[in-house]
Amino acid sequence: MTRCVIIGGGVAAASTIAGLRDRGFDGDITLVGDEPHVPYERPPLSKEFLTGAWGLADIQINSPGWYADHGVVLALGVRAETVDVSNHCVVLSDDRVIDYDTVVLATGSRARVLPGFAGERVHAIRTVADTTRLVDRLERGRHLAILGGGFVGCEVAAVAVERGLQVTLFEPGDRVLQRIGATEIELAIGRVHAERGVDIRTGVHVTSMLETTAGVELTTTDGMVLCDDLLVGVGSIPNTEIAVQAGLNVSDGVTTDEFGRTSADDVFAIGDVASRFHPTHGRHIRVEHHDTAMRHGQYLARTLTGEPTAFTEEHYFWSHQYDHQIQSVGGHYSGPGTRVLRGSLHSLSLSVITMHENRIRSIVALDRPRDILQIRKLIGTPHNVTEAQLADEGFDLKSLAPPRQRPTTTRNRERVRA
Repeated sequence: MTRCVIIGGGVAAASTIAGLRDRGFDGDITLVGDEPHVPYERPPLSKEFLTGAWGLADIQINSPGWYADHGVVLALGVRAETVDVSNHCVVLSDDRVIDYDTVVLATGSRARVLPGFAGERVHAIRTVADTTRLVDRLERGRHLAILGGGFVGCEVAAVAVERGLQVTLFEPGDRVLQRIGATEIELAIGRVHAERGVDIRTGVHVTSMLETTAGVELTTTDGMVLCDDLLVGVGSIPNTEIAVQAGLNVSDGVTTDEFGRTSADDVFAIGDVASRFHPTHGRHIRVEHHDTAMRHGQYLARTLTGEPTAFTEEHYFWSHQYDHQIQSVGGHYSGPGTRVLRGSLHSLSLSVITMHENRIRSIVALDRPRDILQIRKLIGTPHNVTEAQLADEGFDLKSLAPPRQRPTTTRNRERVRA
């Protein structure tokens, strides 16, 4: 490989580029992105960037100068329209044609749009432009309605209520954050938001909206609500259009093997857009988390530089809301198991651990980073630990870690021979 084209503007693209250069690849790298910015981190868009604490330079993964220093050609503010797998070239929206030996699709995902929910006062968060537009509307005393109680909805609710806005959050399910699969933590976070002043309406569907000069009129299954602005946070859709055009296998994302290889030679997909085969789980999984996207890029750099490396790690994610942190490892385990509670809902410090067949399968934690640190090392490996031990706050999770092997030295070898 001497020519690599990477399509995308997020952490998956940036980590691939950094990994290639770190591993000594000195061929041509071209980065194509439809935004005018170099790759940046997206999690802060609903947190630090939204509050104004961080600016664009703070969320850029590497500065524009870094790419110049590392010989990366930037094609920003243009779309990759076509990947011609037969002729090994990419056609851009400005009619440029870039030849490749390898092309990497790191096109990410976009906010899901609901039919009939659009207007000047309707917002989503996926890009710098999205968040900048919303920031201008977050004035004290305004009323922000949020459709969807997932991570984006809850994170924006936390920022908005702390800035003095009235916040109403509609979640059609029974609880916020239901996708994390830990009822106790979902209830705890719902309680935190309610205590901070967020009006959480679970089990309520917003069926239509009407934008007027006075604001946004929402029709819900619980009556009419008038707000100044509406944030729609109901999930995302993978950006697979260019993969479909190229004739790749697509099913809830671009289908790849454990190495990131697609159904076409020399075409790889990573990050949010990739439905990647995970050997441990025995199925394809598409993950929309920063850590996974970053690691996809790191692993792919190894593969592209002659060291094929399958991605077998358990997926990790986190969310900051107010002064609380939610973390999870192994959240895509879908098999049977026993759930063990460590900590308490009352204290707002707890972990929910799933065990099956003497193995820890997953953990979701609220304000317990030490639990995450220790359990992350143990997921999937057999241990002689009981549910009672895991639930016991006095039990040292470090004791489950395998003993560290001392490095073999000349002195150690002599002692063994003696």
